Amino acid sequence: MEDLIKALQILLKYGNPDYPTICIHDELCIVGINPEDISKEDIIELDILGFIVDAEESRIYSFRFGSA
Repeated sequence: MEDLIKALQILLKYGNPDYPTICIHDELCIVGINPEDISKEDIIELDILGFIVDAEESRIYSFRFGSA
């Protein structure tokens, strides 16, 4: 859970949406934050923490935290 909290704290720098997550089969998706705004350093850290930042698809998601 510590990695999830760290990742959410990083993402908080880029926005504070009222409803920040949705779940799709085996994926936890972050919504309301533009992936293009996230710094390269934070993208690397998010990757280490289990999140994928895909600016081309405009998605931020995790299989690590999205599956049971």
